[in-house]
Amino acid sequence: MANSDKKENNVEKKVLIIGGGPGGYVAAIRAAQLGAKVTVIEKQWLGGTCLNVGCIPTKVLLHTAEILTEMKQADLIGISVEGNFDVDWASLQNRKKAVVKKLVDGVKYLLKANKVEVIEGKASFIDKNTVKIDKEDGSSMEMTASEIIVATGSEPFIPPIKGSDLEDVIDSTDALSLEKIPESIVIIGGGVIGTEFATVFNSLGSKVTIVEMLPYILPPIDREIGEMTKKTLSKEGVKIYTGAKVTGIEQGENGIIVSVLLGDKEMKIEGNKALVAVGRRAVVKGLNIENAGVALDRGNIVVDKSMKTNVEGIYAIGDVTGINMLAHVASEQGVVAVENIMGMNTKMDYKAVPACVYTKPEIAAVGLTEEEVKEKGIPYKVGKFPLAANGKALIMNETGGFIKIIADEKYDEILGIHILGSRATDIIAEGALALRMECTLEEIITTIHAHPTVGEAMKEAVLAANKKAIHMVNG
Repeated sequence: MANSDKKENNVEKKVLIIGGGPGGYVAAIRAAQLGAKVTVIEKQWLGGTCLNVGCIPTKVLLHTAEILTEMKQADLIGISVEGNFDVDWASLQNRKKAVVKKLVDGVKYLLKANKVEVIEGKASFIDKNTVKIDKEDGSSMEMTASEIIVATGSEPFIPPIKGSDLEDVIDSTDALSLEKIPESIVIIGGGVIGTEFATVFNSLGSKVTIVEMLPYILPPIDREIGEMTKKTLSKEGVKIYTGAKVTGIEQGENGIIVSVLLGDKEMKIEGNKALVAVGRRAVVKGLNIENAGVALDRGNIVVDKSMKTNVEGIYAIGDVTGINMLAHVASEQGVVAVENIMGMNTKMDYKAVPACVYTKPEIAAVGLTEEEVKEKGIPYKVGKFPLAANGKALIMNETGGFIKIIADEKYDEILGIHILGSRATDIIAEGALALRMECTLEEIITTIHAHPTVGEAMKEAVLAANKKAIHMVNG
């Protein structure tokens, strides 16, 4: 997406960025590289939700949960473990804080090294070129800039469910810093956030129940993989109710009671905590965005593929646009916005955006799902390779998944890659590159893949699309 670093002219541009998350700080660094004078206004934490209360701390907990699960199965890999072992929740919280601090300090260092000014405070628009900054000490200041990037991110969305304001009803931010591991937890929402937290708490010993309104969990994911994940979670003790609507939450003796309508049957589900994980919404409240005349659509800032809003000189990136609420998308949008500010012609391309879900086994995907291909009426073929036939997966005792390739039937162009298995979130990069370069099956087939790796299963899945897989019998 990025072009060369050549600027349109030598006039120094002043770029003001509201929000220092993965979109904002990346945009700031790229703008500084291109010669702009950059200021970032951040009201809470540099690194945003992702580094502080999202991607990173969640994965710290998930990593510990994964190690704990493997320790319980140590005898399968020839390790004898005697005595009791368990999670020290306080120590885990300290490790989470240490990891977050190291990454946030790294962002601070990078911004300083690139001579980016950082102002702590809450920004709001006075007009399209002027922003007011309210600081914690009660003082305020105004700043003007010809180019402003809004990168305010998103926040957990709590639907208007009766009882959702009870103390034991929490959101994803709260769930990261509980005083102790709950004995039981009801998770409202079976999407990415809900299933990841279900994986964490179930592995740590909590009794977990997922309540999802749709007839399936993980709605953005290829349905076949979503159903396999549901079976895996259920097998591990997670109760999952799909097609279920939460009608209310009330206080019980030992926590909360969630009322659920399943078909025409009403159920009561008890838990120490109820985690509401039904999605996130753009943070525009308090920005006074209307003073700048910026258009919104259902609460999201409207942008084009250059990340421009309807107002000249104002750009928006990341979750606040509502396009694709992923940190890596926000970062790329930040680069695109800045390059357009600096006179380059750069456009966002969402065709090859990888998505990752850190359940066990992991899920990763890029491109079209099988359901989307069918809906579009595209003639297609599918290649699948089970990880039970992959040497590295067998060594790691992670054989319960597969790699699925979807390709155009006529031209063999790869349309989607979907992975359920160990290292899925690492090897999906090959899939993203394949879609970005509009690769055919043959181009993956003729690329030598290292052995023994989970990644070599990618080539086998591609071969399977034309019934040429080597390490399984072609059906």
